[in-house]
Amino acid sequence: MKKVFTSVLTLFIIAISVAPATAVDNETIVITEVTHRNFDGVFRDDLLAEILARNGRLGRLIYVPIKTNRTWVIDPALIDEVIAMTNKYSLENKAPGVGGDIALSWITQLRYVTSRNQVVALPYGNPDIKLAKRLAPSELKMYYSYGNESLSKNLIRLVSTRPSTSSTKAVSRLSISQKISYTHNRQRLTELSRVVDESGLKTLRAQLAILLSPSLNRENRNFFSLQATKAVEKELGKIKVSEGKYRLTSAEVKVPVTLTNKYPVPVTVDLWLTPENFKVYTPNIRNITIPANSKLQLSMDVSVIAPGNTIVEAQLTDSKGNNVGDLALLNLNLTVIDTRVAWFTTGAAIILFLAAIAQSVRRIRRSKK
Repeated sequence: MKKVFTSVLTLFIIAISVAPATAVDNETIVITEVTHRNFDGVFRDDLLAEILARNGRLGRLIYVPIKTNRTWVIDPALIDEVIAMTNKYSLENKAPGVGGDIALSWITQLRYVTSRNQVVALPYGNPDIKLAKRLAPSELKMYYSYGNESLSKNLIRLVSTRPSTSSTKAVSRLSISQKISYTHNRQRLTELSRVVDESGLKTLRAQLAILLSPSLNRENRNFFSLQATKAVEKELGKIKVSEGKYRLTSAEVKVPVTLTNKYPVPVTVDLWLTPENFKVYTPNIRNITIPANSKLQLSMDVSVIAPGNTIVEAQLTDSKGNNVGDLALLNLNLTVIDTRVAWFTTGAAIILFLAAIAQSVRRIRRSKK
């Protein structure tokens, strides 16, 4: 009986002594940092090099002995930024970056120190999850999937995703106008992605999540909101219809229209043509494939109904009629006169003549009364 009691007591003492140690070892380490790059990939400053150094905030988190009971919660956008630093880079002021060796050492150590632990990928850019759910729930799913894929690639291992995991309890303080701008830019990139399957476009879509990050201060929110709009406009300009002015001297004419595709992949679109008035008729052009990195010239069939000036709105769409890119305006000067135009003009003149006669008759009657 004494032996049993002694054994139970010993096990109880061991359990008490081991439990606190296990609790201490089972820690969660969060690796996040506000972005230091513009949307075009150029570094605004070299402060990240100081943060990654051994005595920097992110350096102190990883230059530690390996432990088995750790969970690492990491923003994939930050790791992309560190990887970019390992190559030769320059700053916004044209000065050369000095953090290449520091970044390489840091990412090497991160891969080593996390090798025996679970790694959880935050949604790309570490956005405010509640705000992202309100503004773009489907896009939030993309931030998670893109972030998981990016982090797995950079750490050369599989990582997990936990939709309920957040890096902080802080919330984004985007203004109403900035939320509207984010939504507009997000929708335009989503439209473009329906016809373009290209890595650069996917990256820009994911980068928009940075705008929703709680870590941005007021200055950074203003700066990156403007940067995002410029980046989206530049992206939309990669596939477009060239605007132009044309003078038509025939009743039936083929007008040359140029489509541009600056993506490294072919793009298939439809071209919707909408005249602003009844003076011309222009049928839409379907199923157009623009080769990668090229320009394609099409012939737009135009039937002239009446002389004068008109504008045709040219809009690229996907196969379901969703807009792709910006609207282009084609200015047409119609100087042609053929049978139909003559009949139209004559008919209009007759109507005006009859109206004038009717008005004169009414005047005569009123004068007699």
